[in-house]
Formats: sequence, C-alpha cells, structure tokens
Amino acid sequence: MNRQKRPTHVLFLVDVLRGLEFSGGVAKGLAGVEAVLLKVIRLMPQERYRFSIVTFSAGQNLVGADQFPCPLHVLPLKKTYDWNAFKMALKLRRLIRYQNVNIVHTFLETADIWGGLIAKLSGCPLLISSRRDMGCFRSTKHNVGYRVVNNLVDQVQAVSEKVRDSCIKRDGLSPHKVVTLHNGIELEKFAAVNGTADLREKLRIELNVPVITTIANVRPVKGIDVLIRAAAIVCKELPQARFIVVGEVIDRTCLDELRTLIRALRLEDNILFWGRSDDVLSILRLSTLFCLLSRSEGFSNAILEAMAASLPCVVTDVGGNPEVVEEGHNGFLVASEDAETAAARILMLLRHPERAYQMGELGRKTIATRFTVEAMVAKWALLYDGLLASRAAGPD
Repeated sequence: MNRQKRPTHVLFLVDVLRGLEFSGGVAKGLAGVEAVLLKVIRLMPQERYRFSIVTFSAGQNLVGADQFPCPLHVLPLKKTYDWNAFKMALKLRRLIRYQNVNIVHTFLETADIWGGLIAKLSGCPLLISSRRDMGCFRSTKHNVGYRVVNNLVDQVQAVSEKVRDSCIKRDGLSPHKVVTLHNGIELEKFAAVNGTADLREKLRIELNVPVITTIANVRPVKGIDVLIRAAAIVCKELPQARFIVVGEVIDRTCLDELRTLIRALRLEDNILFWGRSDDVLSILRLSTLFCLLSRSEGFSNAILEAMAASLPCVVTDVGGNPEVVEEGHNGFLVASEDAETAAARILMLLRHPERAYQMGELGRKTIATRFTVEAMVAKWALLYDGLLASRAAGPD
C-alpha cells in the first residue's frame, strides 16, 4: 500500500508582525512581510506544503491565533543573550523538532541571525533567509552575525536584483546561493473601479484638484521631507494640489520635523498625513499620480500597488525601483534627494494628463506581465522544490 506523502512543513520565522487585523476572517491593513506571507500561505499548494509562523513580537492589532490561516506562535524576545532568550531558544528548538519542520524560512535581522542559528542547532534540514532591504538598518553586530549565519543558510532569497548584488558584495555570499524573488500583486483586486466621490467629499477635495499620494511609513529613510520640498515647488504653480502620505508613524521625531518643515513652507492645507489605512486601494483610486522619494528601497510593494491601480509613478532611482519602473515608459526615476526634478516630473504629468494616462496603463501592463502574486508563488514553490530535491539527492 502506498503511503500518502506528508506535506513539507515550512516554519516562517519573523522578527515582528505589525498590524495584522482581521475582519470576517480576512486580513486587513497589511503591508510588507505580513502581506507577502499571507499570500504565500493562502496560495501555495496545500497538498505539498503546510505552514507555521513564529514571531518574536506581535503588534497591538494582532488578533487571536484562531483567526490566523496557519498555526501562529509568539515567543517574546527583547534580547538575544539573556535568560529569557535561552528559554525562547528551547521553545523554538522543541517546536522545530516535534513538529517535524522541514524548512525554516527567516525574515529580518533577529530571525535571520539568532533564529537561523537555533534552527540549524535544532537539526532543521533546510534554512532559507529572505533579504528584503539594502541593509541600511543593520548595526555592526548584525554585520558580524550575518557573516556567521551566511555559512549556515542553504539559500538566500533577495527581493530584488539590487538586493541580491548587495548580499553578494557586502556579505561575501556565493552567487549560486543567492536568488532573486520579486514580490507580486493580486491584480484582480484592482480591476473594479469604484467611485471615490464620498472620499473626496470627506477630504473636501474638488474633482479637478490633483492628488499626489505616497505610501510610506513615517521615518527618515522614506524621504518624506524630500516629497514636502517637491510639494512646495508644485504648489507654487498649482496651489490647490493635495499630497497624501499613507503610512504608520514609526519615528515620532521624524513626524515632528516634517510638520515643522510643512509649517515653514506654508503647506498646511496641501499635505495630509493619513496614517495607517485598511483601504489603500480607495486612496489610490482617488489619486492622480503616485510619488515615492525613498532614500533606500529593497523592492517596494507600494510602487507595485500604485502601478496596478494604473497610476503614473515618480520614484527615486534606488534599490529595486528600476526593476519595475522604466524611465520615461511606465514612470519616472529621479535621483535621491532631488526634490527639484521630482517636482518637475510631477508637474509634467499634471500638465499632460494624456501622457499620465498612457504611463499608468503601461504600468498596469508591467504588473500584469511580470509581478503578479501567481508568478511570485509559482517561483516560491519552485525554489522550495529545488532545494528539497537537491537535499534528497545528497552530495554529488
């Protein structure tokens, strides 16, 4: 009698889960790692893979594990070298061993380094590390830790080619060990165009008033101060223009400095900090164009969402942005810190709506052909399959 093969057990190990809020069993208000993982858990073939998640910190909006689409374990961890860390390491070890985890897949620094080391010491067959930024948040101790754990990982999955190059050069990783796995968008969510009249009325924005939106958490790396300086130039010609910043306040000092800059430039009526939103899609539908002037990016989900919503984009030429935005074709790329050029590109699109429309349509086509969630999940499964097959085959 043939025994049915058990699904491969994948444990996602994540430093922190932010803003996981459920309504009617559906996750809302997600961004970054959380959004990607839930797509993978939902869409990967269930007869071949099952999933668990371990996080060291859960946001205030995290609801009970009974509503989560897979087993969720919170192992509180503030330091990686105290008595509590030792206890959490034992719990993680027991989970990996007793739940027959086949793959530990880590995200963010503590999970990559501390979690990756515990996973290997626990006998986990395969260790994968996802790298989703250019390393701008790393400390010296992180760099030392990565030098150690990079020798233990079976594969590093970079979110963009630029991040892949950075991993190879900065961390000394062998190129054959590092692969690129771009994020993907659920394009069908952007198909229906609902009216935005109620939202415009709520915000007191007339129909002919241009709306420039950015989706970015409030912290220095996102370059919102550069956006504000660009807004000052735009508003000299178009004083009614509105700029909306959608994102969680990560750095309160940064927000205070941005508000001071807004007052100094007399833009109080032109710039709105929306905060974290559960309905980014409606805001994108309201918008005329999208602008993201980050100082560093791994690969921006926000850009993918804006292009899926057929918005022309003005973004900085950093990280993985040029891998989705083609200069002058489906958007514009500007140098980091260059508020003047960003403003000029915004004004050009506002002056020439037919060009803006064409760019928006080309952007949507780019997403449909290259950056769908189906393509992401298919490659994700292919990478897992390849590693499992290689391990089963044993050494050459």
